Amino acid sequence: MRLIETDAFPFEFLSRLAERESWRKEIHRPIYHVHKWWAKRLGSIFRGILLGAALPESGDLAAAFYKPHQFGDVTVFDPFMGSGTTIGEAHKLGFTALGRDINPVAVEAVRTALGPMDAGRLQAAFDELSRGVGKGLREFYLSVDSSGHPCDVLYFFWVMQAPCPDCRKPIDLFPSWVIARNAYPNRKPEVQILCPSCRDIFPGLHGQEEATCRSCQSRFNPDRGTARGAKTTCPNCQGAFPILDAIGRTSTRPDFRLYGKLVLTRAGDKEYLPATDDDRAVYRACSARLEEEVARGEIVLPTLALEHGYNTRQAMSYGFAAWRDFFNDRQLLALGRLHRAIGRIADPPTRAALLTLFSGVLEFNNMFASYKGEGTGAVRHMFSHHILKPERTPIEANVWGTPKSSGSFSNLFRSRLLRASEYRQMPTEVNGTGSARGRVCSPPFTGQVAEHWPCDGPRGERAIYLSCGDSAATGLPDRSIDLVVTDPPFFDNVHYSELADFFHAWQQLTPRARSGDGRTTRHPSEVQDTDADRFAAKLRDVFGECHRILKDDGLLIFSYHHSREAGWKSLADAVLGSGFTVVNSQPVKAEMSVATPKSQAKEPIQLDILVVCRKQSAVEFLRPPIDQAIESGRQKLQRLHEAGFQLSRNDRRIVLFGQLLTTLASAFDFANLAEYVDDMGEFSYSSPVPQEAVVQNLLFE
Repeated sequence: MRLIETDAFPFEFLSRLAERESWRKEIHRPIYHVHKWWAKRLGSIFRGILLGAALPESGDLAAAFYKPHQFGDVTVFDPFMGSGTTIGEAHKLGFTALGRDINPVAVEAVRTALGPMDAGRLQAAFDELSRGVGKGLREFYLSVDSSGHPCDVLYFFWVMQAPCPDCRKPIDLFPSWVIARNAYPNRKPEVQILCPSCRDIFPGLHGQEEATCRSCQSRFNPDRGTARGAKTTCPNCQGAFPILDAIGRTSTRPDFRLYGKLVLTRAGDKEYLPATDDDRAVYRACSARLEEEVARGEIVLPTLALEHGYNTRQAMSYGFAAWRDFFNDRQLLALGRLHRAIGRIADPPTRAALLTLFSGVLEFNNMFASYKGEGTGAVRHMFSHHILKPERTPIEANVWGTPKSSGSFSNLFRSRLLRASEYRQMPTEVNGTGSARGRVCSPPFTGQVAEHWPCDGPRGERAIYLSCGDSAATGLPDRSIDLVVTDPPFFDNVHYSELADFFHAWQQLTPRARSGDGRTTRHPSEVQDTDADRFAAKLRDVFGECHRILKDDGLLIFSYHHSREAGWKSLADAVLGSGFTVVNSQPVKAEMSVATPKSQAKEPIQLDILVVCRKQSAVEFLRPPIDQAIESGRQKLQRLHEAGFQLSRNDRRIVLFGQLLTTLASAFDFANLAEYVDDMGEFSYSSPVPQEAVVQNLLFE
């Protein structure tokens, strides 16, 4: 038996590390943040999973966590590779690691992060780009400050417009006239206000209910703009109407108006100013250049159209029909020129790394990005809500960037690529003592990724194999894998491929070995579905393949959480239907608690459940009775409570669901059990209570 299979597994220790890591994941584990992917899991958790699966039941995880290891004879497979967390952590520990994902955007990002990467060559290539294409891009973002001196523009501010159905005048869709505020308004209450009459921008105070424009003296409520929810009111004829109705009549994406800018003065200060006629003239010149350079074939832009889907329907309802529509003309010109320049880099690994960085820059430089304000990274990227939500007041960032802007190519080069390169040479772990300095515990990354998927069996210590394809049909030999460690998708949640197509539209312009027809990264076998039964069937197919390639004494371990009963029943269908049995589950801290989707939930889930499985046919496992599983869940919740974790009702629910999986011989049993617990009482952390009371409070408080 392995440590992770026992109740002695120290999930509190891992959860403390995970909580520290979650606040600055991109600092502690930059290797997994070279490019955007969704639902990234914490590296410290997956290091703990791998060690817990390799150590005997008497092992000391806390002691082993900060020691170097070489599990050279152990092979790990991740069928839902995503951002590559399992693969990177396995490589650091000396395992042979195999990663597979059905989405080519994910595979390309991991190939870059773990493949050849020379910091010196990257810097030399960046410097060459800066002297060449970078110089031209910076000229697109030049203006003058309030004193008439030349200056850099950090950000341009735009507003979406809708035509009034009555008077046909364009209406600026401002939800409020406050265009900028500090992330901590109680400490720094100054805001920037746009005058609806003369369009001047002037300072005000957070929360003020009346503002007086310093230029035209008009008075207005700065929190009451023209757009409220789904409707807007025309300031010209006072007609009120649904925004989508007005936009839908045009059959094109909405128009946007340039109204403001944030500049960096010659003295190094930031200054909010209205956009000028000269600023608009520069933009029109960029539009003309874009048309000319595309017509001459000098730059190539995405041509892919959006496909109807759960995550694309909102953007399509606003008239965004093609991925190119997500950008304004200046962004397209700058990005097109930058993409062309990177494609001319001679060294293939350097070119691939910078193309991946370019792809990551896209999420900050489009008309779905918005302004977070002062006090934090200024650009709120387009996927902050895991959906394609049209932005009514988008921000246009400086594509090349300055030392004081965010989301730019130059800034992300330093914060993503160079940081990842440094981490690869000296991998660190989050310090358990609370110190900010990480502890070096692993050898450097080799930078080698096998070119071919090992259909005849994996070989080589610390070898990395990556492939793009359906994990229900890997082509790997029977019983060739020691461990399957993964984080599967959640049904009815993030539709990865629909979002990844935004990047794919640009990446397919310079294709590598990819799957699919090039129009989309969607695949009929992608394990994602709004229907619980179809989701379970797809997941069961992948787990069935894992059962085939897993050695008889191997473990399947995956992280999971879901607030709904149907999500757990689907999981039970997939696990038990593929020939596995759940031998234990371990609760651990998940991603940062203030992440946008969590912060908006009434009962946010802050835990993941590590579900530990063995083959039903290869092990004699005595399923615990229900009361024993419930008591085990109570004790684990008590341990987290004593460790200082404040748990929501949904946290407590999923801990119990995880333990109840160990009692099941079939998913039918789970359905009966969920119904059985519907009539039960209260729960106490501190003392054993009747079985009925425990379940009721955990599940149905």
